[in-house]
Order: sequence, then C-alpha cells, then structure tokens
Amino acid sequence: MPRKIVASLFISLDGVVEAPDQWHFPYFNDEMGAAVSADMNTTEILLFGRRTYDSFAGAWPEREAAGGQDTGFAKQLGDLRKIVFSRRPLDLRWRNSEQAGGDVAETAAALKNEPGGDIALSGSVSVVRQLLAAGLLDELRLLVHPVAVRKGMRLFDEGEPSIPLKLLRSETFTTGVLHLVYGPDTAPPTGGYEDAVATLGE
Repeated sequence: MPRKIVASLFISLDGVVEAPDQWHFPYFNDEMGAAVSADMNTTEILLFGRRTYDSFAGAWPEREAAGGQDTGFAKQLGDLRKIVFSRRPLDLRWRNSEQAGGDVAETAAALKNEPGGDIALSGSVSVVRQLLAAGLLDELRLLVHPVAVRKGMRLFDEGEPSIPLKLLRSETFTTGVLHLVYGPDTAPPTGGYEDAVATLGE
C-alpha cells in the first residue's frame, strides 16, 4: 500500500502555529503525550522545512545524550529517516538526515508511492501548506489549544484558494485541548444563501 502523509501541529484558537514553545507547554499532559507518541509509532520518514529542522536538530540530539525523561522519544526521532527541504546547503548534523533533491510536491509524491510507514511532519508550516495545495496530505492533525495568542504566523495564508476538509475523528482532552484530525473532502457541501434561508424556514 502507498504511504500516508500526515501533518501534526500545535495550533492556538486563533490559528497561530508559530513558536508553540511560548504558549503550548501549560496544556501538555498525558493525553497529549499519548497522541504525539501514537503519531510517531506509525512514522517511518519525517519531512522538515529548514527552520523546523534547525530547531529540532538543535534540541533533540542533546536530549537523547542527556539521558533524561524524554530520552526514549528523542532516540525515536533520531532513528527515523529525516528529509529536509531547503534551497541552500545545510549542516545535517542530526543522524539519518538528508536534504531533498527536488521540490516539495515532487519529492513527497515519489515518497508516498513507495511502500512503508507513514511520512510525517511536525511543524514545518510552509511544507504543510504546499502539500495541502498539491492534494498530497492525507491527514491534518491539529491539537487546538484554548488560548488566543494574537500574534505570529497562522496556518493558512489569506488570498489563497480554499481547501475543503472533512473531520475524520476528534477527541477532547481534560485541558480543553481539541485533537482534531482532518482529511481531504472530495465532495464538499454545495449550496448558497438561498438554501440556508430555505432551511431556516422549515
């Protein structure tokens, strides 16, 4: 079977995905930890943009070496194959890392057609946007935090074509975080204002 491509993102109530380290941690609990671990357990390849890769590579190898509480997860990340999209040469100091040779859509499509485990993204919003636009993302997994950050980059840009999605499953954590999993909607709802008015009048 072809691989699935899945993206997991921490996101605020007002759609911010930038710098989750500044607002995410008060909401982290065992429920969220289990969700994140479950995502990784089916993953074989991680895709990154340059900035997210630099952030991960600057933290997780040290955590693995330190032998702390998150050593197991750090080792799991290190053992995965990691593919990084960047137009300039990279310092790929984290083991099992390689730089993509083509553009995002072409590389992702080729990887997706191979047999194997899931291809996953954590962060790397620019890559997520390109995969969504190309119709290559099978699941968008959002951990929606009940906080309005009110600054920073949001998941979706203004002015781009709409992307219809359908809710595949959902879960509410005790912290108020919503775990929402969306997939492509190949048959989105149709209709307009007149249909809505007619429904209200029934």
